Amino acid sequence: MPDASAHLDFLNDLLARAKKAGADAADAVMVEGWSISHARRLGKLEKLERAEGQDLGLRVFVGKRQAIVSTSDRSRQTLDPLVERAVAMAKAAPEDPFCGLADPAEIARSIADLDLLDPVEPPTDLLVERARAAEEAAMAVKGITNSEGAEAGWGRTTVALAATNGFAATYGRSSHSVSVAVIAGEGTGMERDYDWSSVIHSGDLEDPATVGKRAAERTLKRLNPRKIETCKCPVIYDTRVSSGIVRHLAGAINGAAIARGTSFLKSKLGQKIFPDSVTIVDDPFRKRGLNSKPVDGEGLLPARRAIVDKGVLTTWILDLRSARQLGLKSTGHASRGTSSPPGPSTTNLWLEPGAVSREAMIREVGTGLYITEMIGMGVNQVTGDYSRGATGFWIENGELAYPVSEITVAGNLSEMFRNLTAANDLTFRYGTDAPTLRIDGLTVAGR
Repeated sequence: MPDASAHLDFLNDLLARAKKAGADAADAVMVEGWSISHARRLGKLEKLERAEGQDLGLRVFVGKRQAIVSTSDRSRQTLDPLVERAVAMAKAAPEDPFCGLADPAEIARSIADLDLLDPVEPPTDLLVERARAAEEAAMAVKGITNSEGAEAGWGRTTVALAATNGFAATYGRSSHSVSVAVIAGEGTGMERDYDWSSVIHSGDLEDPATVGKRAAERTLKRLNPRKIETCKCPVIYDTRVSSGIVRHLAGAINGAAIARGTSFLKSKLGQKIFPDSVTIVDDPFRKRGLNSKPVDGEGLLPARRAIVDKGVLTTWILDLRSARQLGLKSTGHASRGTSSPPGPSTTNLWLEPGAVSREAMIREVGTGLYITEMIGMGVNQVTGDYSRGATGFWIENGELAYPVSEITVAGNLSEMFRNLTAANDLTFRYGTDAPTLRIDGLTVAGR
């Protein structure tokens, strides 16, 4: 990692300039990033890129007015004009009674080592080999007729945060990924599917050939899809899409939406919204977690929380501003970039596994729909109404019988939450995760 003390010295100098220019308080964030990406298709190189970038964001407060400026130019001669513009903007901005830094007594004084930084930059040849192995393994499967390409990537990011309330910290994270998408069939009968692996450390990356083979197998299973009649039936969400249900919950309990009164769950805090068997956890401290972070975007120490505990909604997702609007304390969920104020967001969020296996869940359904891909974002967070396109498999006699497509699944999230059952196959792949989920009583619109 670059010298952390040099980053913090730079930010503290910037904050001192802001105070000298007339700011009552200020905070600053600096992000540096490095990445390599490689793409190939049918054995031919399509892209091999290296990118390096840096960005700086300054937020200043004049009373209860705030303004944010950002730049990629960190040369010393640009800092004074940058600061002056920020202070002038803040003086002209409308008052916001809820803005402001954390109280010095609230800020984190130390941060945990979450093993988020793989110190070794992979050679370009290794990324080329990962993409090659993934595509060749997929294309070697009988029935695969074409490729949409394979990609492999690496990235490293360093984040430095400092504020005039005394907070200062730096941390870094890395990423390694491989993905491939292939096609089976000919003409109007073509189908496509994909697979990928994305991790923090190189040693945790799945074998690219396994990723490629799995993408091919999924593609072949989608051939010759049928249309189904409109009906009401149990719906099972594969682990590739089940995390969407948890994401809808996260959006509905986001502090900003609660403060505006625009969530269907705005009056449900402390009430049962899921069955007793459902617990949903948010954990920023998961080692090597895709969404882990040792400190939030406002310098507060986050915490592991069961946001749903045995079916009961226990908390909102809050940053300082939304917490102040609601007369509560921040939950340490502030997230931010360099050009906008902080906002609340989850970290590593997952729905705990249940007791039944995926196979047993399918058998118990008997007849119903098994979804492997969702299309569109048809969710109304104000009412909870849910309507999304889907593809997957029809279940008959407790087995996946044949692929289906061109269907829409509809319901209401409040009812869906109450009728949810989780399988026991939770894996951590996305940052927001869930096991296979069964939801009864949904409307499936076909022909």
